[in-house]
Amino acid sequence: MSNVAEPRNVRSGPDDESDPSERRQLNIVSFAAALLSATIILGALYYGRDICVPLATAFLISFALNPPVTWLARRGLPRVAATALVMGVLLVVLSGLGFLLAAQVRTLAVELPAYQSTILRKLSDIREKLSAPGAFSGALQTIERVQKEVTSEPPTAQGPAAQRVEVVPTSQTPFEQAFAWLSRSLEPLTVAGIIFIFVFLALVDRTDLRDRLLRLLGSDVHRSTESMEEAGTRVSKYLLMQMTVNVSYGIPMALGLWFIGVPGALLWGCLAAVLRFVPYLGPLISSMFPVALAFATDAGWSMVLWTVTLIVVLELVSNNIVEPLLYGSSTGLSAISLITAAMFWTALWGPAGLILSTPLTVCLLVFGRNLPQLQFLDTLLGSTPALDLPTRIYQRLIASDPDEAIELANERIEASSLREFYNDVGIEVLRRASEDYLRNATAAHRLRFAMGMDALLDELMEEGPPKIEDRARATVICIGGKWEVDAIAARIVAHGLELEGIAAEARPAATVNRHYVEQLALKGTETVCLSYFSENPVIPARHFTRRLRIRWPNLRIVLAFWNAPLELLEEATRERIGVEAVVNSVDEAVRRIHRIVAPEAARDAQQAEMPEHDEERVAALEATGLLDGNHREALDAMAKRAADVFNASIAVISTIDDQHEYFVGQSGDLPSALTDEAGALLPMARRDAICNYVVASEETLVVPDIERDPRFADNEAIRRWGVRFYAGSAVRSKDGFVLGAFCILDDEPRSLQEGEVELLEKMAAEVGATIADGAVTEPHTAAHSLPATATVGQRVPE
Repeated sequence: MSNVAEPRNVRSGPDDESDPSERRQLNIVSFAAALLSATIILGALYYGRDICVPLATAFLISFALNPPVTWLARRGLPRVAATALVMGVLLVVLSGLGFLLAAQVRTLAVELPAYQSTILRKLSDIREKLSAPGAFSGALQTIERVQKEVTSEPPTAQGPAAQRVEVVPTSQTPFEQAFAWLSRSLEPLTVAGIIFIFVFLALVDRTDLRDRLLRLLGSDVHRSTESMEEAGTRVSKYLLMQMTVNVSYGIPMALGLWFIGVPGALLWGCLAAVLRFVPYLGPLISSMFPVALAFATDAGWSMVLWTVTLIVVLELVSNNIVEPLLYGSSTGLSAISLITAAMFWTALWGPAGLILSTPLTVCLLVFGRNLPQLQFLDTLLGSTPALDLPTRIYQRLIASDPDEAIELANERIEASSLREFYNDVGIEVLRRASEDYLRNATAAHRLRFAMGMDALLDELMEEGPPKIEDRARATVICIGGKWEVDAIAARIVAHGLELEGIAAEARPAATVNRHYVEQLALKGTETVCLSYFSENPVIPARHFTRRLRIRWPNLRIVLAFWNAPLELLEEATRERIGVEAVVNSVDEAVRRIHRIVAPEAARDAQQAEMPEHDEERVAALEATGLLDGNHREALDAMAKRAADVFNASIAVISTIDDQHEYFVGQSGDLPSALTDEAGALLPMARRDAICNYVVASEETLVVPDIERDPRFADNEAIRRWGVRFYAGSAVRSKDGFVLGAFCILDDEPRSLQEGEVELLEKMAAEVGATIADGAVTEPHTAAHSLPATATVGQRVPE
């Protein structure tokens, strides 16, 4: 179901009288200020890297250690003690691993001289093979001789032989040598100590640091909180997944090298796991050591070949199976932004920047996604497309690239359906074309778009179901009202009707006059759908409708106002023009015309299907005791919280048995005709319930405007509710049966963001858990476990 079309402003208002030269000067000043700020920040990051690198490393480590510290703190352990315990365990594990690896290194150092003869013999064999004559030996000798002739010095007169001068460095005293060694040793230890202290302080004072960062980010607490929570979640997930991937790579590496017989297998497995934290270069560096040792150990070449094969297989499995399976969209960064970020942070901070590049860039991406001032970072770094799908298809068409537009359309159709593509994407592409028709588009652009859309629709109609053949004439004729885009929309509606099994045909855009109407072959046609993209189509639609009525008085007419403001879609417009319906989406047009052409068949086709195992589902519902009033107080409180959280006028929790829909929790005032004396909702027939569609599909259903959906707009029982918006998520039993729906309703059309749909689903899961536990759950306890979002960033007062 597409969202309701909103009014669009075509021209700027009369108050917009600022001088263009002044605006250009302001833009130049703003750009210069931004450039200066960026330069200062980059300079501070570069020259302050000795401080910034330990700080960044400490905060990223604190992200990884915060979950276990928080888990211990929630179980009653003081946060200082929890932090000390987690860091103590980490130090013990790292120290034990370090001693074990040191023992491996000492063993290898003792054994390495024994491999000297094998190395020398293999190098000698390689040298002999390379020095043997080959196909390019003559060419190489010629090049070498020419190079010697070019670089040789001309003969000079005999003179005294030049004396060779050698500078002998001053020897250091033992004290100076010890001091130099101590300085080199203390530097990494000092950095490690600083990082350790910062990690401890960041974990202990996490709430205070968070409050200070919120203050720095600005006064919008919701956006700032969302940014910090998302950044923490993404970075923590990334580090956890990185560690999991590295361990899943290091363990098979150690086992494989041990089986092959490479000395120090545990050392090389651990080294491979650690170096994979270094993007791109880490796996290459870690693979060099076991290959070199296999080369030195084995007198033949089998160990080298088996080692290389092991590394290649592990890389293929890790890169193509393990990483895509575990990472998913944990970072949200595009591939090119990952590579660019690695180069950028390496240039600033060296090898440490390469290791920290991905987590730091994730933080920048999250802040760019949530803070308007940094929104350009989301466009530059994010993996989500910079343009939505309708804009991408529109751009491909005006760029004379219909093949790519068809490819994009097919990708969307494979993920949904052809009719959903028409409804959600196809009409939106035409809206963009209609808005640009008189503004930015040239004649060449209009021609490319028209030809590209023809090619796109021809392709989609060939791939769709075959057209209806068993008919004398089309039952429905779809006509473009005025422009080319109107006629293209008429083709889309006609094909959508054929997908529904209704004989339909599209006609070109109309030039409305008596001659055109007389030439229309509408004999046997029952319904006409007129398509308009104009923002004020009432006058041309009334004119066209009147001429059609004069020629065919019994003709049923449907108007498709694709780009009209909301007030033109009301019932008054339909009555004023004298038509059967006014629609603004492909779904609505198909369903409405189906109801006009075949009312009974349409009602049956548009009714919710009966789910499988419905008898078992009803038995699971009866076993909960909900129909006897159990958990009523808790469910009412949860409905009240949902109404407050989503700022909705009504929230209900419904259950459906084999015949009726019952309301076991509610919040909000409802029409007295549907309630008892206490204000509780009365049951309604199952076939009339919107929640029945949730039970049938077992998925969340969002209806932005009930009056725009003929399934519900024609239902008298639903009309009596007086609501325009519906969103319901499935409430499941502990066995997975859908008992009913957790719904929010409003008296105005609206929509839900993706995060809000997820939140509604989580609240519905809390309702199912409350029912399954058989205990009354305090509403604030259930809500407290939900993640904070931009919509729900604080607790709602009771």
